[in-house]
Amino acid sequence: MLDRKIYQMYKEGCDVSVFLRDQQRWIEDAQIIGIEGDVVTIRYEMDEDYENSSWEEFVRLESIGAVSRKLACVPRGNTEINVSEDCPEAEQIYPRRQDQDK
Repeated sequence: MLDRKIYQMYKEGCDVSVFLRDQQRWIEDAQIIGIEGDVVTIRYEMDEDYENSSWEEFVRLESIGAVSRKLACVPRGNTEINVSEDCPEAEQIYPRRQDQDK
């Protein structure tokens, strides 16, 4: 079942986090760029000591313990976070009625 999920994320082209069981580490904000047989190609970037580097790793399917995708993110810092009342009324799940506001 994990191989089907990996293939689905590969087709969607979304950013994923991959846990490598044999190395006991997570690769975050990666993209699955290829699947050939039981080998998965993963591309990701790292920032170390003011230097950006881009990596591609070839990983055996059996080495992958988990794959997850980010559902949402919240900006860091002093930013105003939008809440449901800030959405246009047409996009609200339960739009407020005019008579409730009075």
